[in-house]
Amino acid sequence: MYYPEEVVEEIRQKNDIVDIVSGYVRLQKKGSNYFGLCPFHNEKSPSFSVSANKQMYYCFGCGAGGNVFTFIMEYENYTFGEAIKHLADRAGVTLPEVEYSEEAKKKESRRAQLLEINKEAAKYYFYQLRTQQGAIGHQYLQDRKLSEETIKQFGLGFSLKYSDDLIKYLKQKGYREDIIREAGLANVDEQHGMYDKFWNRVMFPIQDINHRVIGFGGRVMGDGKPKYLNSPETPIFDKSRNLYGLNFARTSRKNNIILCEGYMDVIAMHQAGFNQAVASLGTAFTSGQASLLSRYTEEVLLTYDSDEAGIKAALRAMPILKEAGLSGKVINMQPYKDPDEFIKNMGVEEFQKRIDQAENSFFFSIRMLERNFNLKDPESKTKFHNEIARKLCEFEEEVERDNYIEAVADKYHIGFENLRKLVVRYAARTGLVSEAVRPKSGIQSKSTPKDAMMRTQRLLLTWLVEEPKLYQSIRQYITPEDFTTELYHKVANRLFQDLAEERMNPAAIISMFTDEEEQKEVASLFNTKLEQLETRQEREKAFHDIVMNVKTNSYETASQNLGSDVSALEKVIQGKKALEELSKTHIYLE
Repeated sequence: MYYPEEVVEEIRQKNDIVDIVSGYVRLQKKGSNYFGLCPFHNEKSPSFSVSANKQMYYCFGCGAGGNVFTFIMEYENYTFGEAIKHLADRAGVTLPEVEYSEEAKKKESRRAQLLEINKEAAKYYFYQLRTQQGAIGHQYLQDRKLSEETIKQFGLGFSLKYSDDLIKYLKQKGYREDIIREAGLANVDEQHGMYDKFWNRVMFPIQDINHRVIGFGGRVMGDGKPKYLNSPETPIFDKSRNLYGLNFARTSRKNNIILCEGYMDVIAMHQAGFNQAVASLGTAFTSGQASLLSRYTEEVLLTYDSDEAGIKAALRAMPILKEAGLSGKVINMQPYKDPDEFIKNMGVEEFQKRIDQAENSFFFSIRMLERNFNLKDPESKTKFHNEIARKLCEFEEEVERDNYIEAVADKYHIGFENLRKLVVRYAARTGLVSEAVRPKSGIQSKSTPKDAMMRTQRLLLTWLVEEPKLYQSIRQYITPEDFTTELYHKVANRLFQDLAEERMNPAAIISMFTDEEEQKEVASLFNTKLEQLETRQEREKAFHDIVMNVKTNSYETASQNLGSDVSALEKVIQGKKALEELSKTHIYLE
């Protein structure tokens, strides 16, 4: 749904970004801006900045940024239209009634279409589970002791054995082949053409935190391979930043969240009353998922399978949880493999006891390490103690490290001072203690000439937002046409109009774009890091160089794309003249 610009702007102005963000992130004022830990990636030093003047936020660590709409879209996983409705309700703004015409449907964002088609597919699978052909799937769920109420709560369904059953249904509903493929509901190859991604499987709709279907998991009936099949990554389905069952668990009001290995474990636990259970989505636990959990809890309990693979998965998850600032514990499910088996055989009360007795993740890792050593052999025992010392070096805070040294020394009868000396010697020998390795927010790549050109344009836009009066000094030399991509050009065009009318409203410029990724990119244009220069002369030279580079790149790009267009030739001539004049002009900064 699309709303008039004046309505969108009224809603934005009535929702102060500092007020909104502080409801999710603890902010501290430093100078004219507010800073806090970024909610979109793991960090220990605040690099997340919120500007009351610009009504924008920006993270210098991961690049997340935008206005109040962008923040709600990214944090709550809303579409632009949903963010507008959410903030309109908060501000008491009545939205105009807009009918969905065919034209409006065509304009709806791709994201909204993908959510819509996934919802339709989930309804179809849900219906098929209750047909005669879906009886095998329904019997499987009954054999797993799931009630009809639980099946309905999680929207479980069934995909039939036919290879194009869902495709036919969705086409009848008016969906095109390209959107069916993009949603991950179909595969295409030369031999079979287009066919259903899922067939002969019990279907588990995967929902985001707002109960919207973003993907599917399917458990095959019989001996087919793979046993479990998940939707591919799509514009609405990022496996590394979603968790199965979190839409229910986040409102459980428990003081922890239980992290399981599979869908059935989560469902069985919710049915047993442990509605704080979630699971990763067919992949290893990620830092993005840990960051997501940190919004809702401070303690995560691991219930990975008690086999060797489950133990390794738990050991991999522990440092990720710690890096996200979460306390991790491990639930002992022996003699059973997983929580579903445990609860069926031992009951709810016994599982609650295991929760209450959950083992500190560090002690769990030491206990698993102990299995590799013979503590009756002095040499092996010494190696074990050295390994303990190595792991203790991973604690960055001295107080925390000493507390664990004391606890481990007591547990393994080593002696506090002996173990502490061993830790100090190990740290000195290996270069530890050092900061833990943190997941990188992105891949660093070599800068290309195009990258340098785009950065120069970003620098100019940021400088103009920071110091609007500079526009008067460059308006005769620089125009929106000097920005060489469509998005940059749109932003410059609106910004220059505002500056000419002595207005400054970067947050409103972001609202021109409905796509979340575009909004983030626009925010980056206004938050490029400017070099800190001491003297006015240095700043004037730096600014002049930026303006010259933007104009030079614009002139060279226009010259290369000249062709036989007479009007384009005229622009190139004008560009060259402006460039020559600019090279002789000194731009003064106040």
